[in-house]
Amino acid sequence: MQAHSRSEPWARTIFRVTSGNFLEMYDFSVYGFYAVSIAHALFPRGNEFVSLLLSLATFGVGFLMRPIGALVLGGYIDRKGRRKGLLLTLGLMSIGMLMITCVPGYSTIGIAAPIIVVCGRLLQGFSAGAELGGVSVYLAEIAPPKQRGFFVSWQSASQQLAVVFAAVLGVVLRWQLTAEQMDSWGWRIPFVIGCLIIPVLFSMRRRLRETDVFAARKTTPTPRQIVQSLQMHRRTIGGAVMLVTMTAVMFNLITAYTPTYGQSVLKLPAMDTFLVTMAVGLTNFLMLPIIGALSDKVGRRPVLTACAALVILTAYPAMYWLIQAPSFARLMIVEVWYAFIYGSYQGGMVVALTEIMPAHIRSTGFSLVWSVAQAVFGGFTPVICTMLIHTSGNNAMPAVWLTCAAAVALIATFRMFPKAEGSPATPGMAFEEGLSQRHS
Repeated sequence: MQAHSRSEPWARTIFRVTSGNFLEMYDFSVYGFYAVSIAHALFPRGNEFVSLLLSLATFGVGFLMRPIGALVLGGYIDRKGRRKGLLLTLGLMSIGMLMITCVPGYSTIGIAAPIIVVCGRLLQGFSAGAELGGVSVYLAEIAPPKQRGFFVSWQSASQQLAVVFAAVLGVVLRWQLTAEQMDSWGWRIPFVIGCLIIPVLFSMRRRLRETDVFAARKTTPTPRQIVQSLQMHRRTIGGAVMLVTMTAVMFNLITAYTPTYGQSVLKLPAMDTFLVTMAVGLTNFLMLPIIGALSDKVGRRPVLTACAALVILTAYPAMYWLIQAPSFARLMIVEVWYAFIYGSYQGGMVVALTEIMPAHIRSTGFSLVWSVAQAVFGGFTPVICTMLIHTSGNNAMPAVWLTCAAAVALIATFRMFPKAEGSPATPGMAFEEGLSQRHS
């Protein structure tokens, strides 16, 4: 087994390992961005609200497969290695993207169109269940101990580049095509572009080497041992799910849901919503490594506490101010403020998850935690927000959903990081033991 070479530049390794993560988030973003057009092209027409709800529900249904993917593929990564697992997740993700890209419209094949899209989303959800965990664990295991937050932050930062790239395409397409062209065939262009970059991403990821930490293991857990260990550490798993709740809700709210919210609720031009989404991605990209590095200095707890408190105090007032006089400027201010908080929270939270997971099930535990939070809270955020607005008549209701998620995260922060300095909970000490072998 080839281990990661210390002589290879860290930046090159980070770029290679996060390449597949870029594709996952790119596909995630373009589906959310073009939910309205996809609803028109691939779902029954007649009631615009129902069509949009079905499209958003299909977006969310992929998240239901993530916990299963986390257990199956996360377990594979913990047993067979980080490199093999990341190649497998990229392959499955690519097949799902091809299915959605090539499906004929509802007017051509009828009910088969949304069924194929659902199958594609389920496959993507299955692969995504372990992709993010696999990438985060890989980065954590190759990072110098005092720079772990900075290294792991690039997992999320790569996702933000995907959001920005998808938003740029959205601006260009909205500039060049009419609404009718977008609904007919224009929405497929971003998916085609995603398919075209798949071979490049495979080429980069195949050059990855196994991490020293995993390569040094004398034994790896069996599937039965993985399940038993997850049960043994269920309190850690439960608390970690609570930590991820805020980021799951917030990310879906400020990225995938922003174009739909801006166009369908605030009645702003599509171009405005894509420009705002670009700004959100750039803000996230800048904040993630900065706060990841800061959390290496001050600890995880202060970062997570401050961000959750800021959401509780400001989320609803900010969105209520926005809906009083919807405009491009107000939407930009509110979404960038949300992005500032999200990027800061994510910068400290992702690395914290790698630290609190027991070493022998680090990938499975991380992936399961992330997937459950996304499946229960994050993936259906666009649907939940749409329903809350529809039933209450209050266009600021998405902020109430976000505030509840932040309250859960704040409780989890105090539970998982009881020490004032913000050191990880006891299970994470296994991580330090693994690293001490590598750096001794």
